[in-house]
Amino acid sequence: MRRGSRWRPCVGAAAVCLLAGHAVAAAPEARPVERWQAVLAAGDDAEPVFDDATRAVASRLVADGVPAADIHRLSASRAQLRDGVEPSTIPMLLRRIAGLPVLPGERCLVFLTSHGEQGAGLWLARSHAALHPEALARALSQGCGAAPTVAIVSGCYTGGFAAGVMARPNRIILTAARADRPSFGCAVGRTYSFFDECLLGALPRFATWQGVFGGTKGCVSRMERRLGERPSEPQAYFGAAVAEIAVGL
Repeated sequence: MRRGSRWRPCVGAAAVCLLAGHAVAAAPEARPVERWQAVLAAGDDAEPVFDDATRAVASRLVADGVPAADIHRLSASRAQLRDGVEPSTIPMLLRRIAGLPVLPGERCLVFLTSHGEQGAGLWLARSHAALHPEALARALSQGCGAAPTVAIVSGCYTGGFAAGVMARPNRIILTAARADRPSFGCAVGRTYSFFDECLLGALPRFATWQGVFGGTKGCVSRMERRLGERPSEPQAYFGAAVAEIAVGL
């Protein structure tokens, strides 16, 4: 969401057999748990929508079996910091991503939500500056390496994160708007921004990240039409090595 507008726009597991006498019963096949290393950051505390979104993604990861120790949540809110959440400054965020202990077979998830600055990046209020795509790309290369990586950058003008140095074969990138368009929904009384609400609604409905993006984009478009605003046109990039991978959360 862009700061300052009337909407404050942001911007397979094997079956187990139990023997009882001569009877053999097979348990239902369990869905394999995807191993994620996740960094979730709310960049501004002007409205609660950003922290609401990172909490929701963290809850979904925990519910799907991701250990809490592998989920790193950052915030700009003093109340959240008092509860032990790390501050979402640019140095702290980049160190946390670059230092992810990704093991073979694991995946990276980075979800960043805040206001956006046209031509600059994603606003992190505690640094009084915007996070640039180039800085995020370097941190992802250091922490995630060649592991399958999903980076979600939610805010106004964030389309630049889905191109250039961020585009690698092992990365899926979802953003809330074109590089020259605002996104919407950062308003008092809302729980999530439009993009974050649609993303959270799409995650349980689609098997692949391409499906999630399509569902999210359609949902955002419908919400914007009802509002009468110019479309934000969310942007995405799907690297060749990971374009068809399952959502896994």
